[in-house]
Amino acid sequence: MKIRSIFTLLILTLLVSYSRAQDIAIKTNLLYGGYTYTPNLSLEIGLGKRSTLDLGGGYNPWNLDGTAENNKKLVHWLGEIEYRYWLCQRFSGHFLGVHVLGSQYNIAQQDLPLIFGKGSKEYRFEGYGYGGGISYGYNFFLGIRWSIEANLGIGYARLYYDKYKCQKCGEKIGTESRNYFGPTKAGISLIYYLK
Repeated sequence: MKIRSIFTLLILTLLVSYSRAQDIAIKTNLLYGGYTYTPNLSLEIGLGKRSTLDLGGGYNPWNLDGTAENNKKLVHWLGEIEYRYWLCQRFSGHFLGVHVLGSQYNIAQQDLPLIFGKGSKEYRFEGYGYGGGISYGYNFFLGIRWSIEANLGIGYARLYYDKYKCQKCGEKIGTESRNYFGPTKAGISLIYYLK
């Protein structure tokens, strides 16, 4: 009888302590979505007292204009996985992260000199890339179920693409690849805790 009472008390204590900590969060990066018009969603899962795994992605299927005269677009999908180590406890305060990412894109008339070089606005780029990096962030609690997160990451990406003249269905100029070092993520995310 005594062992059963101790065991029951131990289980109840574990359940109460476990239920107070957030385990799963769903979020959207407002900065990424607002700047690129890309719907995006992430799921962050608690792994331990100070660690989480963030699985995120965005998909933008739209041409911004899509006419023969103006083929401006930022069509792409992006997937990312990040391991986060929280300096206090998970989903609270400062965190450090390590992330990997992959993307496929069809981009035209966008001024992206850091990624595709000077004069990138005059061309269309169709290809894919992958990379990774490190990040830092901070989580600001708004309430029991809501918070805002700010983060910034730097790292490396390897890009492979076909380069075209900018007109719709323009002539292919060549196939290129490029190494990119610099910011690999930036975010201001709205978070809702599922449990």
